[in-house]
Amino acid sequence: MKKTIIAAALALLFGAHSASAFGIFDNLNYQARLGYNIGGTMPMGMPASIRGLDSYKPRPSFTLALDAYKPLTEKWGMMAGFHFQTKAMETDARVKSYSMEMRQGGESLSGLFTGNVVTKTSQLVVTLPLQATFNVSDAVRLKFGPYFSYALNNDFSGYAYDGYLREGDPTGQKVELGHNEGERGDYDFSSDMRHWHFAFDFGADWYFSHRFGAYADVQWGMSGVFRKEFKTIEQTMYPVYATLGVMYKLK
Repeated sequence: MKKTIIAAALALLFGAHSASAFGIFDNLNYQARLGYNIGGTMPMGMPASIRGLDSYKPRPSFTLALDAYKPLTEKWGMMAGFHFQTKAMETDARVKSYSMEMRQGGESLSGLFTGNVVTKTSQLVVTLPLQATFNVSDAVRLKFGPYFSYALNNDFSGYAYDGYLREGDPTGQKVELGHNEGERGDYDFSSDMRHWHFAFDFGADWYFSHRFGAYADVQWGMSGVFRKEFKTIEQTMYPVYATLGVMYKLK
């Protein structure tokens, strides 16, 4: 164990020395960003069990970030950063034969539900992006690349209402669910969500002055929000969000 720690420390020291020798940390520019996120956690394509979306409500979601930009040529460069983000939404969907687990009163139920399902999701994440950049002009910069996120807090909960559940399979016992609290079926799958996420981010920066600018990004999740062993929701759910915000060049 001690040898492993020493080897890792030496590798880190050598990597930092090599980066300094090659000038990776030279000529860096720093930007602070503040943005608003809008989007949701969704399947890719509308499955047959989801018949329609009655409502979608974005919930307060923000990005606070610090990025470092390194020019490589006149046009090309790279950008890395540290982003602190909240991502949240609420939906009300009409479903038919939708796989669910829930609690009604003190009873646990599982099976296929037909009716309406309200879903509330939120995540508090730390994101580390690494992007290639291309300067269209002195004022406009395009960017694209992967990022890793770690979720500090997860929430995926809600309730099923105004419908019925067939326990186990389509021919199982029918359980009616009402509209009011106590009559509907509540669920919470927060503990089944994964913490690490991989995604791609693409967008553009626009400087309207020497220091101030605006930006737009799209973050497209490549890994589902739930762990692989979670099978209650049959579709893989991905986080997809867009961010609009302002930025300030620190250096």
